Amino acid sequence: MTTQEVLDLYSRCVIGNYARLPVVIVRAEGSRMWDADGKSYLDMFPGWGCSLLGHCHPRVVEAIREQVGRLIHVDNTFYTEEQGRLAALLHQHGFGGKSFFSNSGAEANEAAIKLARRQAPEGRYKVITMERSFHGRTYGAMSATAQSKTHQGHEPLVPGFVYVPFNDIDAVAKAIDRETAAIMVEPIQGEGGVNIPDDNYLPALREMCDENRMMLILDEVQTGCGRTGTWFGYQHYPIEPDIITLAKALGNGAPIGAMVARPEVADALVPGTHATTFGANALAVSAAIATLETIEQDNLLEQTRQMSAYIMNRAEQLKDRFGFIEEIRGRGLMLAIELSLPGKAIVSAALAKGLRINCTQDTVLRLLPAMTITTAEVDEGFDILTAAIEETEQQLVSS
Repeated sequence: MTTQEVLDLYSRCVIGNYARLPVVIVRAEGSRMWDADGKSYLDMFPGWGCSLLGHCHPRVVEAIREQVGRLIHVDNTFYTEEQGRLAALLHQHGFGGKSFFSNSGAEANEAAIKLARRQAPEGRYKVITMERSFHGRTYGAMSATAQSKTHQGHEPLVPGFVYVPFNDIDAVAKAIDRETAAIMVEPIQGEGGVNIPDDNYLPALREMCDENRMMLILDEVQTGCGRTGTWFGYQHYPIEPDIITLAKALGNGAPIGAMVARPEVADALVPGTHATTFGANALAVSAAIATLETIEQDNLLEQTRQMSAYIMNRAEQLKDRFGFIEEIRGRGLMLAIELSLPGKAIVSAALAKGLRINCTQDTVLRLLPAMTITTAEVDEGFDILTAAIEETEQQLVSS
């Protein structure tokens, strides 16, 4: 089909709840994508952060290919070796927790909220979350998300969520009362603009939870599985959470999420208290096993740390060149370029030149490149981004 034929098909048959780019992708490999017209794109935001090893990584492809001929899906009244192996990997690389598997990050966060409330002392149900957070689009996860734009048209929300400013220890302390069951926070806010807290922030939240018999839930949907240069974002700090949630990079593009909890917390979920039909689907689980094993075997955490320094240096060079770039921030392979002006036009200009990046919070250019990206590809990406900024600079400044 031609590009226009696909666009027409979507117009007739697909609900328009996404602000789609006018590009039909037909193939992707590594950090490259190709559209229906044969044009190549360098993807520095692969799969909205899901394709951490790059598109169609050969070991993930082979794992799925082998699995599909043996077992695609069986319901969770049975045991499978695959689910046990994946849970063991998360147990090993994290804090010795037990896993519940879902299809997405939103579902993982729903499970975390249910677990936190279920195990809390009687009468405690409130969950403190942070302004500019993002936890998903399902009702509980959306209600936990402290961004009014995600709530519009969907009220009333699920009750019991209390919003406070991110990176404000005093605000959290003041919000705690006798009904508080948990604090839920991203180690680095992703959709909120790649906001990194002070070094004492997460340890302070851990201390508050210990003092008040509350759960610390870390939403690691975007930071987990090596994105920041450690297996999980919390491992940059001397703490352990009670619950973490994962998705995105876990399956390298396969739809899978996970909630991992300390065993004594996890045991509150007894049969009949929570479930999902497709959770721990054998295809998705096989992709996740291959992803985690590849990260470990290829020493990609160290590679991520090294590449992070290279990318940050290129970004700082960009800041030195353009006066409306206010700040560069990031950790591992999460990068934000904060502008004093809207960034959407830059994203569009970059796409036209063959580079895919993202803009969040209106003024933040966001890059989530693959662990397998090369320095040559990084240079290519920043050269294109520089040209895109130059092309739109006069338009941005004048407006």
